[in-house]
Amino acid sequence: MSLIPDGLQYTKEHEWVSETSTNVFRMGITDYAQGALGDIVYVQLPKVGESVIADKVCGEVESTKSVSEIFAPVTGKIVAINDSLGQSPETINSEPYGAGWLAEIEVTSAPAGLLSAEQYRQITA
Repeated sequence: MSLIPDGLQYTKEHEWVSETSTNVFRMGITDYAQGALGDIVYVQLPKVGESVIADKVCGEVESTKSVSEIFAPVTGKIVAINDSLGQSPETINSEPYGAGWLAEIEVTSAPAGLLSAEQYRQITA
């Protein structure tokens, strides 16, 4: 069974977000997603300053099994990316909710359509 922490919000496409400061959300892929992908070998992240739109592709994750698109969980502007993933993309496998985060997005309004941990558990069951 996948680890699905309470206190985070989720998307149906298996991304998570948490508000790190006012109007800034950190995103990553869930434990369920990294488990389905297998050993991650490469990550293409959006660029700082780039605008992203919720539910639209903003990057990709490549594993030994396949390539999977990353969907923006919220609409806003990229204000930070996890540069360490360039050298160590496998961190996503071992710490999807910690050191394996992908990017931080600054929003102008409260995100809508995100799932609670309980709702996300139901779609991954």
